[in-house]
Amino acid sequence: MPSIIEGYNYDIFISYRQKDNKYDGWVTKFVENLKKELEATFKEDISVYFDINPHDGLLETHDVDESLKDKLKCLVFIPIISRTYCDPKSFAWEHEFRAFIEKASKDQFGLKVKLPNGNVASRVLPILIHDLDIVDKKQCESVLGGILRGIEFIYAEPGVNKPLTADDDEKKNLKKTKYRIQINRSANALREIISVFNAEPFKHSNQAEEKTELKDTSEQLSYISNREKSIAVLPFINDSPDEENTYFINGIMEEILNNLQKIKDLRIISRTSVEQYRNQHRPISEIAEELDVNYVVEGSGQKYGNIFRLRTQLIMADRESHLWGESYQQKITDVEDLFNIQIQIAETIAEKLKVLITPQEKKLIEKVPTKYMEAYDANLKGQFYWRKLTSNDLDIAMQYFEQAKEIDPDYSLAYAGISGVWLGRQQLGFASPEEAGKKAFEAAMKALELDDTHAEVYYALGGMYIWGMWDWDSGEAAFKKTLELNPNHSEAHAYYAHLLCILGRPETALEHGRQSLKLDPVNPLLKVLYGAVIVYSARRYNEAIIMFSEVLKQEPSNLIALWVLTYSFHLTGRLDNALENWMKAAEILHNKEITQAFNEGYSEAGYCGAMRKGAEFLVALSETTYVNPVEISFGYIMAGDIKPAMEWFELAYKEHNPNVPYLVNPILDPIRDEFRFKEIARKMNLPYKYL
Repeated sequence: MPSIIEGYNYDIFISYRQKDNKYDGWVTKFVENLKKELEATFKEDISVYFDINPHDGLLETHDVDESLKDKLKCLVFIPIISRTYCDPKSFAWEHEFRAFIEKASKDQFGLKVKLPNGNVASRVLPILIHDLDIVDKKQCESVLGGILRGIEFIYAEPGVNKPLTADDDEKKNLKKTKYRIQINRSANALREIISVFNAEPFKHSNQAEEKTELKDTSEQLSYISNREKSIAVLPFINDSPDEENTYFINGIMEEILNNLQKIKDLRIISRTSVEQYRNQHRPISEIAEELDVNYVVEGSGQKYGNIFRLRTQLIMADRESHLWGESYQQKITDVEDLFNIQIQIAETIAEKLKVLITPQEKKLIEKVPTKYMEAYDANLKGQFYWRKLTSNDLDIAMQYFEQAKEIDPDYSLAYAGISGVWLGRQQLGFASPEEAGKKAFEAAMKALELDDTHAEVYYALGGMYIWGMWDWDSGEAAFKKTLELNPNHSEAHAYYAHLLCILGRPETALEHGRQSLKLDPVNPLLKVLYGAVIVYSARRYNEAIIMFSEVLKQEPSNLIALWVLTYSFHLTGRLDNALENWMKAAEILHNKEITQAFNEGYSEAGYCGAMRKGAEFLVALSETTYVNPVEISFGYIMAGDIKPAMEWFELAYKEHNPNVPYLVNPILDPIRDEFRFKEIARKMNLPYKYL
């Protein structure tokens, strides 16, 4: 059966290594199932070329005959990417994979086509049946000319890396994929690509720079005006042959997102939540529904030396209609060339959505934070590692912020980042308040001195005032200023919620906590921040246990999640679970020797004995290295030893420990009515009970 397009011999060509089909006939079964799914997906019959006994030899013994060259003239090419497929000496690699890409790049349609919804898709649809090592992945991407994206049929457990079959249990599969669903996704992806070829007039991504947008019909204007202006800026695609340019393309996406965040009338999803959709072939409407947005921004770009090309488009999600799109080509002589394009894109998107940009917002959007591209890139990398909040990642973040500062001594955001690292180290017990507080303060004030118009500077100041200096009024003013400059700052909403909870204003805290999750719904950091004060501090322990257990599936070493789980299990009488999580946290923060202390204590006096021994171990350790006194105090509280618990909490207060302000923490109930505890609350001007 010929192709649906005249002049083409097949609609789909399936390429694979013969050895991947020998053991259990996986490829044959896949093709049979795919054909059945295509019959249920397409109105017309779709032709598929699949050779059940392919040549699979070496270049010196095999060559492409004329019949294979004809068969390669197809609309879509499906390589079954395995650990053996990425072999430059194999027949399939050289005479099918590389040959199709070369042929398709030169034919009337081009290798990449523009879909009806405005997205760009490749005519190569990889089916991935193994997780690849980095060498094979790069080998494949070098031929594709971009990141390897495909539909996964991979079954993975510890020590297992094999093709997914219909009998595999998706609950045990680390990929969480189901064979039947992936077959359906494959057919739907093919349907979307093949639908392009009968469309008139046909357009594809290899055309010259173009500008497309819908006419402002009265119906469209009415539809836009009555909907919330909520936007997800999806990860931009790096179409450059060089994978290292991915970070450059990511930086462009980040800056466009940052500019949109400054507009009060827009709700912009933070980058952490959109990052999960990188390399995924998902319908726009489905992604938008998951993120609860009405509009999606997509983009792709290439960089060759100092030449930069970018295509961006704005899509109305539920209708998957293309509101606006434009391509830019620019020679970058300095950083302003790049920022000017990013500014123009943000302002155009606001215009298309009929959003009014205030003069103050316009001024903020059009401000260039540094003249040096290297400093800008280093700051972005620093922010990425800072958000992970582990000791090692904070160290890496500091290196990047210091690098940005050295390149541009007047770059205020670099100093704001340095302040944030020291606050993170102090909060998590990696540095003493005496050391961290001073350095955080100095860096934050330097950032403010250099530029007082950046939301990130006030964000750093807010953290410093609250957890470094216990200055509640100044801290609240700083967070309010942050949200004035960037109303979509999800982390500022989250930490402001913490301050409000500390001050005994739970209802307002709830509003900002919910807003933080609405802006960044899948960010594990915001989940733990919300859960710690909004859920756990409100004594909804079972809900907290469910929430933090889910966080640990995503980040097994998240200390905040481990601690709050410990407290929640303790307060609900699930003592063995509490001990288990406390030991995990202690091992991460200190060393494995503490496990022996817990075990000895448990064998002597059960749960209370284990907690007591753990606290005593930390007391001894504190003589040679810094140990957070709040951690010791809580250990004694859970052991039922009130006197030493109160003594160590007083010591934490005297050293200005950043955990002390959380007097609403339910784990403190056994010492809450102690006179010395009430005195601490009075001196700090805080309520000593949750209101």
